[in-house]
Amino acid sequence: MNAPFRLDQHRRAWPQPLSAPPAGYFDKLPTRLMARVQPPAARPAWLGWLGQVPATLRTGLASTLLLGTFAASFWLGRGPTSSPELTAASLDQVPRTQLVDYLLTSEAHVDLNDMAELAPAPQGITKQYLQPSAQELTEALDAQPVESQSLL
Repeated sequence: MNAPFRLDQHRRAWPQPLSAPPAGYFDKLPTRLMARVQPPAARPAWLGWLGQVPATLRTGLASTLLLGTFAASFWLGRGPTSSPELTAASLDQVPRTQLVDYLLTSEAHVDLNDMAELAPAPQGITKQYLQPSAQELTEALDAQPVESQSLL
């Protein structure tokens, strides 16, 4: 077991005396400090009146200016207003193939599975373009390549 430690039983070591400051140190100290202090930067003349305005009024002025700038940019930034009917009518004029190409190549990240959910094209739309005869259909089907398989 350790013996109990009592501080008053030990001798106190006195610190070494400090050396005296150089001669005239405290007389030269104020002038040395003032030489290091830079004068405040002069404000532009057109901002002189702003420094005389109380801080609360300056804060109110700044917030009003900020709010006015936001309102003006919002008001001036609006595009031409259009009705949904006009927008739908102008979208109907775009060809379907061009819409599909745009959706597949743009940054919309639309894949073919998303495109499968589109409404199908009206049936019979090709009747006005193609009017094949039976002979033309037979020739077109005969011209298709057939994979031949060997029967061994």
